Formats: sequence, structure tokens, C-alpha cells
Amino acid sequence: MSIYTTEIASDAIPSDNPIHQRLFKAYYLAQPHINGNVLELGCGEGRGLELLSPKADSYTAIDKIQEVVDNLQPQHPGINFIVDNIPPFNGIESNSMDTIISFQVIEHIQDDKKFLEEIYRVLKPGGKAIISTPNIVKTLTRNPWHIREYTAKELQDLCSSIFDTVEAQGVSGNEKIWEYYEMNKKSVKKITRFDIFNLQYRLPASLLRIPYDILNRVNRNKLKTTDNQLVMEITHEDYLLSEEPENSLDLFYTLHKK
Repeated sequence: MSIYTTEIASDAIPSDNPIHQRLFKAYYLAQPHINGNVLELGCGEGRGLELLSPKADSYTAIDKIQEVVDNLQPQHPGINFIVDNIPPFNGIESNSMDTIISFQVIEHIQDDKKFLEEIYRVLKPGGKAIISTPNIVKTLTRNPWHIREYTAKELQDLCSSIFDTVEAQGVSGNEKIWEYYEMNKKSVKKITRFDIFNLQYRLPASLLRIPYDILNRVNRNKLKTTDNQLVMEITHEDYLLSEEPENSLDLFYTLHKK
């Protein structure tokens, strides 16, 4: 079984480049905050390990997919990998982590409040967690891999109910990013116009995952064919940190524990 569905964008697939670079940006934005004992929740294909792990005294990465960990462990022998379906964070002591990062994960977690409570538990006093997740306002169609998505206020309220301070920011982009977004939006509308019964929101997620992945792959390949130069030229530098999370592609929140 391949782990690289369209939900897990790969740097090895050319048409995934804009999405890969968008996900990669979160790691660059997290760089200044990395110190001490670091925990990454949902490391995926490990796109940020080489960038961030050298800045840490220790680096622990959790993912639920055994194949992911089996692939990454030989490449990163200094990292402590754990296979687990979180929450809870089994084997992670309370007040033990200086920095926690979790990018594009909380939308997959059934008990999102428990997930955040566990982050708070294992953070040291004075520690911080950095999370990202799609902004539902900018989502073009239902993603059947996601339990839920959030508005900026919804995530702010949830995080503020647990953490002492919440810095709400977002990942936006320059003209190239919004050109790609609008191109994608038009293309998605051409596909979803056939969903006259709005089945994407009525059917169980499990029934939608295969057609979603097929159509998403077709769409990304079409966008690359339409404007290959735009798709391939986008880098993480084209994505920008924004102080207006409600208008951003992704929500990017820094959570503090006193």
C-alpha cells in the first residue's frame, strides 16, 4: 500500500509541488522556535526532519504509520521514532518537552481537545507548541480524510480553552500562490458541478476516499499541464506568514504554557 495519497503530498511527484511547498513552509516558520527537547506529532514523510532536528537537543517523532517510521529510521538514526495512534501520547512524560510541532494533523484527530490537552501536559512550563491546519474558509471541497476543519475563531477558542496564550497567525502567499489557488478553484468547480445531489457532504467519508484521491490526482496533473511553469516554480518562499489567519490558506498557531 502506498502512503502517498493526494492527502500526503510528496516532493517526488511534480504535480504535488505547490502543496508540498505549502506544507514545507510551516517547518521554516518553526525554525526560530526550535530548542531543547522537541516532539513532532505526525511526522509524515519526514519533510522537516533535516531542517529542524539539528537545532534540538533531542528530537522525538510520532506517526501512526509503521511504513513511514520504517523508511525514516535508517535515514535519521539520531531521532527517536514512535509508532502510535494519538492521543494519548503513550510513553511521553509530563513536563518533558520544550517545543512541540504538529503540522496538518489536528484535523485528523477524533478527540481534538484531548489532543491539545496532551500537548499541554507534556510541555514544560515556559514551553510552546506550534500547530497548523487548513483554514476551512479556503477549502475548495470536502476532504474525506479530515474529521473536521476549523475557522480561525473556532481554533482560537479551542486552543484558548487549554493554553495560557495563543498567537493566531496564518500561512498565506504571494501573487503566484493566489494565482495557483484561483486556477485550482476553477478546476475543482468543473469537477464538483456534477455532484448535483451534494454527495460529497452526505456520503460517509470512507466511501469518498478513493474517488477523492483519483479526482484530486487528475486535477493536480491537469493544473501542471495547464501551467507547468507556475506549478514547478513555486517554492516555500512564495508562502508567507500572515497576521490575518481568517484570510489565510492555513491556520498557524503558537500555543504557550506558563
